[in-house]
Amino acid sequence: MTPWAPGFGTVIHVGRKSGRTHRTPVNVFRRGTGYVIALTYGSDSDWVRNVLAAGRCQLDTRSRHVSLESPRLVVDPSRRLVPAGVRPILALLDVDEFLVFETRAPS
Repeated sequence: MTPWAPGFGTVIHVGRKSGRTHRTPVNVFRRGTGYVIALTYGSDSDWVRNVLAAGRCQLDTRSRHVSLESPRLVVDPSRRLVPAGVRPILALLDVDEFLVFETRAPS
């Protein structure tokens, strides 16, 4: 369901220790030339640590496959990185951490 539903996607990442490929459903939003992922599982989640260690991941969202790079962990209590309609929901869930990415240019 997550690859085509608005506001959802699947992050494809490689385990730091196992080297295995993993798929994690996320809340994701387009922002400028990149994407923002709300860290509903928290910044200590294995998938977040895997992506930060690798410096990149893949994203399936809205029936598109996107290469993301240069992840930055951002704490944003105002939640201004995401659409206004989503902010109250993330506030209820106490989510104020996000990963911000740029898209990788095709080589």
